[in-house]
Amino acid sequence: MKPSITRRDFVRMGAGAVAAGAAVTSALLEPSTLLAQAPATSSSGRKIRFVSIGTGIRGCDLLRSARKVATGECVGTADLYTMHQQAGREAWGADIPTTRDYRSLLDRKDVDAVIVAVADFQHRRVVVDCLDAGKDVYCEKPMSHNVADGLAMVAAVEKNKRIFQAGSQRVSNMVYKKAAEIFKSGRLGEVHLIEGHSDRNSPSGAWVYPVAPDASPETIDWTTWIRDAPSRPFDAMRFFRWRCFADYGEGVAGDLYVHLLSGIHCISGMNAIPSRAYSTGSLTHFNDGRDYPDMLATLYDYPGVTVNVHCNQNNSAGEPIIFYGREATMVINGNTLTVTPQDTAPQPEGYSLNGWTAAAKKQYLDAWHADHPAAQARPGQAETFSAPQGYDDTADHIANFFHAIETREHVVEDEVFGNNTAIACHMANHSYLHRNAVSWDASSQTIKV
Repeated sequence: MKPSITRRDFVRMGAGAVAAGAAVTSALLEPSTLLAQAPATSSSGRKIRFVSIGTGIRGCDLLRSARKVATGECVGTADLYTMHQQAGREAWGADIPTTRDYRSLLDRKDVDAVIVAVADFQHRRVVVDCLDAGKDVYCEKPMSHNVADGLAMVAAVEKNKRIFQAGSQRVSNMVYKKAAEIFKSGRLGEVHLIEGHSDRNSPSGAWVYPVAPDASPETIDWTTWIRDAPSRPFDAMRFFRWRCFADYGEGVAGDLYVHLLSGIHCISGMNAIPSRAYSTGSLTHFNDGRDYPDMLATLYDYPGVTVNVHCNQNNSAGEPIIFYGREATMVINGNTLTVTPQDTAPQPEGYSLNGWTAAAKKQYLDAWHADHPAAQARPGQAETFSAPQGYDDTADHIANFFHAIETREHVVEDEVFGNNTAIACHMANHSYLHRNAVSWDASSQTIKV
């Protein structure tokens, strides 16, 4: 993936900004070695052969990104909707076999791995079936639809000794890796507050997706689709907008919190379930019969750190994640990372001396400067790191998965990481729905009000 500007141009632009008086340095990060230098085949001399179960919105996105990873080859897909089946072929760019019955793909001995991109409530059944069939699994975020499903999936990975990767692609993003390096170095100083939000302001951003004109019981296998949820007559709106409903998804927590939290866990090294969560929010503009709010805010307690996240579907203010350190503030916004030092140099008191007499103030300042002869303000210089234009972190995440399949090394986002993040999302919803703070009971592995 070629940047839109050359590295020389980027450095010249940064140098010009500094010369003009801007206290900032900029750097363009190198593309991922894993993706950029991957050979056309694995070390065993063949490609990782995979199938995709689910070729809807995200399933097609994953296939398009997987095309950029030379070590993988899609050899089949499955989906319960006729149009999705054809869309999957188009996303991969070849006339690959497709079926409604994913189990037939699992019977194939030439299939190494499965990408699972079905609705959240179907994750447990499909993932466990794949693992029991001896396949390695990449499962889209959030890993689970509820706590019990996540625990069952973790147990199935352990029982079958397979590779499992959850699909929160920011964990493989080069900008997040740089942020993790900076965090680990201690440059930020003590960090006791981390904040993140992901906001949208459009019907599409609130999952008000159009119902396809050909949607019908003939083109969609509704009976199979709904078998792990309460039975109801065919409802095309629920099929296309399933994220709005508790029977099938987790609302903004499962769709958006999971990105914020997985990024925060990855950068900070806090691969854990929060001890407590408190949510508040509202359902206002998109009060269309959905079960979840269109504005949700949650405070989480982690050891020594408060995490504050919110998602608002009524305003688009970006997707920043902010680490508030005593020595520096680190902000990730999109594929750009900025580190701004705090001014921690010793300085004499100013404000409170306004209530002192002139003589007392002079005496204090003279004494202070005598005790701090070398003290002076050091505002520091901000640093900015960016990914090249067109960078695809999903392709890197898939490349990471394929590499683990080949080497049997650990993946970057395993079943424990994915489950911890998913449980944090479930806690947010649990708190909102119960209008109370909730805690994680590790002994019973349940959410308590």
